[in-house]
Amino acid sequence: MSLFDHKVSELHSKLHKKEISVTDLVDESFKRIHEVDHQIKAFLTLNEEVARAQANDMDNQLSRKDEFGLLFGLPIGVKDNIVTKNLRTTSGSKILANFDPIYDATVVEKLKAAEAITVGKLNMDEFAMGSSNENSGFVPTRNPWNTQYVPGGSSGGSAASVAAGEVLFSLGSDTGGSIRQPAAYCGVVGLKPTYGRVSRYGLIAFASSLDQIGPITRTVEDNAYVLQTISGLDPMDSTSANIEVPDFLSSFRGDVKGLKIAVPKEYLAVGVQENVKQSVLDALKVLEGLGATWEEVSLPHSKYALATYYLLSSSEASANLARFDGIRYGVRSDNAKNLLDLYKQTRSEGFGEEVKRRIMLGTFALSSGYYDAYYVKAQKVRTLIKKDFDDVFEKYDVIIGPTTPTPAFKLGEKTQDPMTMYANDIITIPVNLAGVPAISVPCGFSNGLPLGLQIIGKHFDESTLYRVAHAFEQATDHHKQKPSL
Repeated sequence: MSLFDHKVSELHSKLHKKEISVTDLVDESFKRIHEVDHQIKAFLTLNEEVARAQANDMDNQLSRKDEFGLLFGLPIGVKDNIVTKNLRTTSGSKILANFDPIYDATVVEKLKAAEAITVGKLNMDEFAMGSSNENSGFVPTRNPWNTQYVPGGSSGGSAASVAAGEVLFSLGSDTGGSIRQPAAYCGVVGLKPTYGRVSRYGLIAFASSLDQIGPITRTVEDNAYVLQTISGLDPMDSTSANIEVPDFLSSFRGDVKGLKIAVPKEYLAVGVQENVKQSVLDALKVLEGLGATWEEVSLPHSKYALATYYLLSSSEASANLARFDGIRYGVRSDNAKNLLDLYKQTRSEGFGEEVKRRIMLGTFALSSGYYDAYYVKAQKVRTLIKKDFDDVFEKYDVIIGPTTPTPAFKLGEKTQDPMTMYANDIITIPVNLAGVPAISVPCGFSNGLPLGLQIIGKHFDESTLYRVAHAFEQATDHHKQKPSL
């Protein structure tokens, strides 16, 4: 039995009783990484020397003090678009292949303050643009349940590392489903918090009005511990919300009596595989048995979410990625003849095909003559999508549906068809457009591959999400299943 089969609270207790050491935990992490990561490719950079030194120092502290935080000494992986001081951060792109940041993202500072140990940086789709991790500028990550399949994206490395038992928990980022979708594919728990709940300072931007950092864990309880640590107002992020952070663990009641669940008919419509639909209906039966009720509703503007998302996110990306010019940081082309040529050559050589595709789409949508027809219209539709959620939440506590329309697909299966790949995020994208929180929890299997249940909540009501997710988790054993590597 791995130490990482225990929950955060159990490991905290073992450390407190001196039954294990921090070095034991760090050794466990690197031992597992060296055993299996040649198959998974979850990590781009390891922080082994520093992590082992930190573990040794913490063990010395452990022998002298009786009180310490719940995340003390626990190994964590960080998605490679979250900057880490003096630890290479590439955002999965060759254009940042030599970038060593001089500061930590706010979430990393908070984890350091909680004395968690960063063991490395996790692979991802380049600049978080992708749904399969095949767009990484270095190597695709593979699904621990079957290495012929994708782990999802863009936080594929973050989800795969937790599922494979390489780290206890990880941080990902979610722009259109990039935490929840890989969590579903890899059979782990992934939360996208409310926009503004967690600081984005130090997150390399893809689409600034959509991006949100969140935790990926083995259990709902562990997820709540991590969110508790990284949440809160940050003066370094103007979009960070001045909203009190509740005690998320106090929401774990063990039941959901009186809870009203909405199930959008659009989330169980054409394109959703029958076994995925059945897993959601089975989950609803479990929640009914715990005292909840559910009704079918409609989110009528969901059908426009995909087009709206790709117009808005690509437009924001075209502006955000303009900073990568080969002048201030990152890789610089050696073949340029003048300044303009330097910009062109650096970007041509450094950016991958998917990133170039989205920059071109975004630049087109923002250009004179098309701005009103595409970008402005997309913003108006985004407002309608948010209103759909607001209307449903006037009568219901949560919205439930599948996280993805299908289980994970094979590597290479959709790389030549971008539109089919984009459609994979059709159920997760509306959440980001509306800015509401959502969590994916394991709810079954299809041909040996995990399936995810998505629970969507009101703005800043992660507590209710955790209450529902925890009650469902305790009534089932899907989260106890592990891949065999």
